[in-house]
Amino acid sequence: MPAENLAGISGVGQRLANARAAQNLLCVSQGMTADGGRKEFTPRMGSLPGSTRTVLARRHALLDPASHVRGGLPGFSSQAAIVLISPRMGANFVQFLIDLKPGESGGSSLPEMEIESFFYLSTGAAVSEMGSRTLPLSPGSFFFAPPGNAWTLRARETGACGVLIQKTYAALPGVPAAAPVVGRAEEVEGLPFLGDPDALLQTFLPDNLSFDMAVNLFTFRPGAALPFVEVHVMEHGLLMLEGRGIYRLEDSWYPVQAGDAIWMAPYCPQWFAALGPGPARYLYYKDTARHPLGG
Repeated sequence: MPAENLAGISGVGQRLANARAAQNLLCVSQGMTADGGRKEFTPRMGSLPGSTRTVLARRHALLDPASHVRGGLPGFSSQAAIVLISPRMGANFVQFLIDLKPGESGGSSLPEMEIESFFYLSTGAAVSEMGSRTLPLSPGSFFFAPPGNAWTLRARETGACGVLIQKTYAALPGVPAAAPVVGRAEEVEGLPFLGDPDALLQTFLPDNLSFDMAVNLFTFRPGAALPFVEVHVMEHGLLMLEGRGIYRLEDSWYPVQAGDAIWMAPYCPQWFAALGPGPARYLYYKDTARHPLGG
């Protein structure tokens, strides 16, 4: 058999092994065998009274939607925002879940601070205004607003839900400031991650020194996985948008599913495998293009 065919078979076998290992880990957490005594395996990750899947460790966190508490965010109503990740847990940025009722609106705040914002609409429909631009938003729409660029959101009759990421902008001397960005996920090409066609990466912000943050969308076919355990200087904020999988964070292994949020501190060992039966997709933030000493 040709060597390339053997390589292909090996790759398929590895993905099947990834999927099986991830499924077994999830089954262990549920006290079940991988087959579950059924022809089709459909795991459910519910919580018993008084228990939670939410974990807050020193250098990582997993936040189960079942533990969300709504709170006030300047510029929005008192029940529109959920603070998922913030400096109060050790992060250097803030990640919100914004959930607007039909006709509800909100917008940027803290105009005196050098705050940059990225918003991604996951469900519903909305209209955003940024400067003189009016932007219709549907699922997959996103925008980036540099410091000094005020913006608003108004939900249409369907309501609107999305993720908002904010941080203090780190300007570089002699480098032009970041410019506004508007786009849609369907218009951004998904590229094989390190050559793997089953793990597609879409990058939403330009890769240049004007931008000190990156926001990407990762899509994994069932059984696909990160090729190695990553350990790096970048910090991450992540929101699972679709599917299920297993996330390794430091020495812990967590079943994850759509709606879960994850924080990873710098140098937190991390690895992900998609469980299936459908694809897994997550949006994630990282800081980038700045010297670790602060410049």
